[in-house]
Amino acid sequence: FATQTLQLEFQPEILPLEQLQNAVRAGGYDLILESSREKANAKQEDYQRQQYAKLKKHTTWAAILTLPVFLIGMFFMDMPYANWIMMVLSAPVVFGFGSRFFTGAWKQLHIRKANMDTLVALSTGIAYIFSVFNTFFPHYFHQLGIHGHVYFEAAAVVVTFILLGKLLEERAKSNTSSALKKLIGLQPKTVVVLRNGEEATIGIEAVKTGDIVLVRPGERIAVDGILTSGSSFVDESAISGEPIPVEKTQGAKLFSGTINQKGSFRMMAEKVGSSTLLAQIIQRVQEAQGSKAPVQKNVDKIAGIFVPVVIGISILTFITWMIFGGDNAFSHALLASITVLVIACPCALGLATPTAIMVGIGKGAQNGILIKDAESLEMGCKVDTIVLDKTGTLTEGKPQVTDFQWLVPETTALNSILLTLEKQSEHPLALAIVDFLKDKITESLFHSDFESLTGMGVSADFDGVKYLAGSPTLLEKTGLSTAHTPLDAWQKEAKTVLFFATEQELLAIIAISDPLKPTSAAAIQELQASGATVYMLTGDNKHTAAAVAEKTGIQHFQAEMLPQDKADFIQKLQSEGKTVAMIGDGINDSQALALADVSIAMGKGSDIA
Repeated sequence: FATQTLQLEFQPEILPLEQLQNAVRAGGYDLILESSREKANAKQEDYQRQQYAKLKKHTTWAAILTLPVFLIGMFFMDMPYANWIMMVLSAPVVFGFGSRFFTGAWKQLHIRKANMDTLVALSTGIAYIFSVFNTFFPHYFHQLGIHGHVYFEAAAVVVTFILLGKLLEERAKSNTSSALKKLIGLQPKTVVVLRNGEEATIGIEAVKTGDIVLVRPGERIAVDGILTSGSSFVDESAISGEPIPVEKTQGAKLFSGTINQKGSFRMMAEKVGSSTLLAQIIQRVQEAQGSKAPVQKNVDKIAGIFVPVVIGISILTFITWMIFGGDNAFSHALLASITVLVIACPCALGLATPTAIMVGIGKGAQNGILIKDAESLEMGCKVDTIVLDKTGTLTEGKPQVTDFQWLVPETTALNSILLTLEKQSEHPLALAIVDFLKDKITESLFHSDFESLTGMGVSADFDGVKYLAGSPTLLEKTGLSTAHTPLDAWQKEAKTVLFFATEQELLAIIAISDPLKPTSAAAIQELQASGATVYMLTGDNKHTAAAVAEKTGIQHFQAEMLPQDKADFIQKLQSEGKTVAMIGDGINDSQALALADVSIAMGKGSDIA
């Protein structure tokens, strides 16, 4: 109900959609049947806009007419013709602006059901008719010794309040769907593709897998794919939340909804339509907004029996008064049974919970937190143990040069030689050194006899001198001493240490590590302050794990954990009666994420996470 969508599986040859539409209409609703999702969404939005405008008008006029009825009924009930004025003013409120409750109740009665409309229609209808009777025949109850009260103000106020509640609910719905519309708005409507050697502008729905798409500066990328020619920087903040544009060169992955910054490039479409990452995010937010928390399922059960129970209590009240009421039993019985119906009427059961869940999930989406189902949202407050992965979760997940110390006077030539060596290397850590040096120097030098020494480093000849870059093991092989270098101190800090040297002397020492995210330590402190026990599980070595734990203030950690070990650890905690949340980002975390009571994946994490 929250997103006004229906998801079903059916056999069209047995059950035509038109028949299904008729069944839904019989229950007091309507079903939009359109060939494309875009048309259906547009039709639904148009209908919702009309309904909201109509509801706003009805609520406004109901409030205008109810105010004098309320004032007369509560403060000026003895003024001349008070009952007649209230009767005239409240009639259009109850049966005009409140007619939706009567038609809804009638349709529900047809399918032998009762809902909130039934209760509103019964209570306000009976209260109004009873008041009309007392207005036309004021002496009937007087001669029995009872004052013939009228309840016009109660009937009008109840209808106005429930209309106001429905108006607020509709507004909440439209606010929530606006968060979705912002996400949907990230998808371009048209793209330029290359077909038969010519450029053609086509609608997004006509793009096929394998198409070559042209992306110009400032344009949104329409599909997921791979960059085939050209290069650029792309703003991926819509997907990853990271504000810094990412450099994209040949072979780089591109995602729908991200913005091309400076260069032009061509890309091959790999995922189109509903299979793109952005489309999946939109679909998950939609599914989450329509999902029900366990509390909501209980609310639905209660709402289902609430109306018949209230009607039952009202009838029981009438019978009890008739039996034990003594004189004027019928009058007392009628008043008491009507009172039960009127009091039970403005029920928050059907209104508050789904609205709260829906608005909460919509607000989360606006802040980059995608909540996949309401059950995990409810379970979230019960979590007492939080398990974290290290790489990519607590850390940046990208090695960077943290320390660089020259052991000889620094020169441009030496910087150029090191940059040239590391550019040739295929090792992931070489990229960190290239990133560090490229701000200082850009030129590469001519070299010969380049050699990649597996597991140790690289070497090459520059003007007849052999230069080396690599691990301490490489230095041991060449017989160079690492004394009087910060090697031990940096290794204790869980940093990877590399050397730059010739065969005769050490030139520089470099430390590389995966730095902590600037917000990690504060986040851990906040989690621990909230009473949660925090564990860190990592596949990395004990030195690195201990260093990260010390910097972040984590008291419990396990190192050298395989994916299965992480999963076993989660199960062990659960067997001790803990409610566990797992936070991870990689394929190696997927088993643990699936087992945890609540799983939280980082925005830049792998698809499986």
